[in-house]
Amino acid sequence: MDGAPARRKVMNALDGHEPRCFYSGTQTHPIYVDHVRPPHGAPGKIPVVAVHGAGHTGSCYLATPDLRAGWAVRFAAAGRDVFVPDWPRHGRSPQRPDFPRLGTADVATSLLALLEEIGPAALVVHSASGPMAWWMTERRPELVSAVVGIAPGPPANLLKDLPEDPAAILALRDDASAGRPVYATEDGPVWLSAEFAAASWANSPRFPRLAFERYCASIVPESPRILNERFNIGGRGLRIDDPNNLRGKPILIVTGECDPRHPRAVDARTAAYLGAEFVWLPDRGINGNGHMMMIEDNSDELAAMILGWLDAVNC
Repeated sequence: MDGAPARRKVMNALDGHEPRCFYSGTQTHPIYVDHVRPPHGAPGKIPVVAVHGAGHTGSCYLATPDLRAGWAVRFAAAGRDVFVPDWPRHGRSPQRPDFPRLGTADVATSLLALLEEIGPAALVVHSASGPMAWWMTERRPELVSAVVGIAPGPPANLLKDLPEDPAAILALRDDASAGRPVYATEDGPVWLSAEFAAASWANSPRFPRLAFERYCASIVPESPRILNERFNIGGRGLRIDDPNNLRGKPILIVTGECDPRHPRAVDARTAAYLGAEFVWLPDRGINGNGHMMMIEDNSDELAAMILGWLDAVNC
């Protein structure tokens, strides 16, 4: 769909009070979308599109593993329509045999198609969806009102070109400046184990440990190409043309102190490159957060911080 008539058609179809879902994206890479709406009579604000990271689905924004309301619910309660997509080939988006070759730009292009349908929105992105947001904002700035990056991956412009050599990548597994890369052969889905999750991102003091088993049930296989592009293996990561194209766009990057792939210096460098505001949570007296902030035990506090920032920048 293209243009204002198409946007009106989608938004009119989604009018009402009960939860809605629909399919969007491109013909090649369709995406399933949950739509969480504000209470009837709430003031209309710029919508939010909340995009998950690798190995996950949009469910991480709908509820926490310990059964608290997720960010999508909190954002909607504050008067915003919230759209929560599953990446192509993930969750309830159709699976197809070419999944191992699904690339970062494929996902970003499908997300742009969603924005074309619903109109301009603020992007809330996490981890591997960070490079998608920078690329989308540069190409279609009129569709992106603001970006909130939660421990977001940088554009590949800031990453070393890593060799397509499993042994060389293994030697860098503890190198935070290289993103602690993992090499994946592109011949089948990558299955992420509970042990890998516990060692890599589900390990902060604020992670809901008593619900770890339930959380692990939500982890989905990942495209090896997306993982390799996230770490810029073979120099194939998603780049932007010029960071000046993003300057002037409201961008917030939020990082916790207990995220092994996102030390302060790495995310501060991303923020400086993009002209973004950078929040290192301990500077605000918020300690113990790791990579999965949207499901950690202070997720409501962080949602309120994000909503306050969106209001402050008039988005």
